[in-house]
Amino acid sequence: MNKGELVDAIAAKADVTKKEADAIVSAALEVITEAVSEGNKVTLVGFGSFEKRHRKAREGRNPKTGETMTIAATSVPAFSAGKLFKEKVSADKKPAAKAKGKK
Repeated sequence: MNKGELVDAIAAKADVTKKEADAIVSAALEVITEAVSEGNKVTLVGFGSFEKRHRKAREGRNPKTGETMTIAATSVPAFSAGKLFKEKVSADKKPAAKAKGKK
């Protein structure tokens, strides 16, 4: 599902226009992005939490040359799914598809 499909689904579920749903989705994403970039944690009970996590500097390898290099410390966005979200996803598991050509 992309953003357009999400907007369509929200518009139908909330009985609002697509334009209103798009404005709401865009505003929500913008507010979450701004809050997390400022170091705040955004928690949506039952859904999950968005937060800023710090990665330490570490050693890595240049894939082309194989030489060792230092990867600088950085901050990255992170999402942790909430309990209800995890339960819903795990309850809807479908059986694994069989690999083609294997018996």
